[in-house]
Amino acid sequence: MEKNEKAVTSMDEPEVHYRGVKTMPLIIGNETFEKLGTIGTSNNLLVYLTTVFNMKSITATTLINIFNGTTNFATLPGAFLCDSYFGRYKTLGFASVSSFLGMLVLTLTAAVSKLHPPHCEKVESDTCSGPTTWQMTFLLSGLGLLVVGAGGIRPCNLAFGADQFNPNTESGKKGINSFFNWYYFTFTFAMMVSLTLIVYVQSDVSWAWGLAIPTLLMLLSCLFFFAGSRIYVKVKPDGSPLTNAARVLTAAAKKRRLKLPEQPWMSLFNHVPKSSINSKLPHSDQFRFLDKAAIVEPEDTINSDGSAANPWRLCSMQQVEEVKCLIRVIPIWASGIIYYVATNQQQTYVVFQALQSNRLLGNTGFKIPAASYSIFAMLSLTIWIPIYDRIVVPTVRRITGKEGGITVLQRIGFGMVLAIITMLISAIIEEKRRTLALRNPMGIEPRRGAISSLSGFWLVPQLTLIGFSEAFTVIGQVEFYYKQFPENMRSIGGSFLFIGFAASSYLSGFLVSFVHHLTSGSKMGDWLPEDLNKGRLDYFYYLVAAMGVINLAYFLVCANWYKYKEHSTSTAFEVGMEDIQSEKTLV
Repeated sequence: MEKNEKAVTSMDEPEVHYRGVKTMPLIIGNETFEKLGTIGTSNNLLVYLTTVFNMKSITATTLINIFNGTTNFATLPGAFLCDSYFGRYKTLGFASVSSFLGMLVLTLTAAVSKLHPPHCEKVESDTCSGPTTWQMTFLLSGLGLLVVGAGGIRPCNLAFGADQFNPNTESGKKGINSFFNWYYFTFTFAMMVSLTLIVYVQSDVSWAWGLAIPTLLMLLSCLFFFAGSRIYVKVKPDGSPLTNAARVLTAAAKKRRLKLPEQPWMSLFNHVPKSSINSKLPHSDQFRFLDKAAIVEPEDTINSDGSAANPWRLCSMQQVEEVKCLIRVIPIWASGIIYYVATNQQQTYVVFQALQSNRLLGNTGFKIPAASYSIFAMLSLTIWIPIYDRIVVPTVRRITGKEGGITVLQRIGFGMVLAIITMLISAIIEEKRRTLALRNPMGIEPRRGAISSLSGFWLVPQLTLIGFSEAFTVIGQVEFYYKQFPENMRSIGGSFLFIGFAASSYLSGFLVSFVHHLTSGSKMGDWLPEDLNKGRLDYFYYLVAAMGVINLAYFLVCANWYKYKEHSTSTAFEVGMEDIQSEKTLV
């Protein structure tokens, strides 16, 4: 492993001292405590809003969907500000403090009685007092601070950790791989602890303590992060790649009336600066109207170094092809929005199902917290990934001859099929749960209704299957965005995943509200009432499954049309990271 490796730099740039191994305990410690804090706060937030703030299920679910959507969407402006103005160190520092303050505000809403409505033990939620305008404002301010924190942390933390290693040395490459392994280990560890210990403290001990613990952990995360300020490699921001995309679109619009040449690869402007970190892309026939941005007119001026004097009027063919990569990805990205609607239901309504199921653990008398059942989705994903990587891929590779066994788009599509099956199984289990609750109830859940005698462990199959689905589709999308985006757009590519989460959360919130209002006045009755036994959640699950089938058909059309970006002989990761590090400028 590397110690204090130095990078060769130009005369006008300071020498880079990579302290990789020395910074790892600080960065990994920061990551661990940050995830324990934020995940520990957000995982049980749905139950918190319905039990402490006396919100109705529909209101709480909609608020959570909007919060999750805004949190994920914030990664795009976060990545833009990080790349263009502040750099990763300043962005992460500011975002970490914001997350801590947000969790501190949430803790105060639980600890201070005047900051939440009075406790309500009544069976009917309609008779419980809701939050006042001031209480709601204070709560939303805490959630807003968490949104700001997530917007800065999520797109920057992985890249900042990789910045601390020299990718031009063997020890540096091993250090980066080790960092990624530890990063995902801490994520899994944080999920396990949050979904068990922290959720238990929140649900069965005290909400004040249950939120104070993650807040304290987030404070430790901030302390770990700033403790390494003197030894971090801090990369100077060099501008957002979205600016180049805007230039191509603007130049193409200005030259829209020009005629395209018959052999564009021979006559179009194609200056590639020496400092470019992107691999050279060949000309493609898709979206040819963008090629007009690279047509040289008599009034276009070329600088002595070969670059365009006015980059908003003349762009290189390389820049045009990079924008084409971005546009080609968008239809595939859009298919993920409907897919994530299914995963959202396994994070929201499955909690309400658990609340009205038998959560007793055998004859011990211990009642499993409703939010803890989500751990089975994480367990199945964690167990399946090494099996898929070490057993399934090599076996399929021998059959297909493909490096990954199957293509990335095939992997994404198979996960979508599993999501459809998940929703069908969820509907069947919900129908069984509801039937037993009406025929053979074993108690009453306050402000909801009868508790079904069906064991909560019957929710495990659908949660396990959605975990398998995410192992195919979500990880497949991460790989797809990483490989198909130009090297300088990979932070934006990482944001694409979270923007898909955001759009799906908004859509899921709209769908829940729409179905609730549409069915509440029908003869069949409200599908999504407070008491699930009086509704038809199973019909809602069938609706989501039907949407998944239509979305799968759309995805197959897009996948058949899609043209993969050509790769060089070196791996995309090695080429990208080596070029990025060779051009780094320190603050």
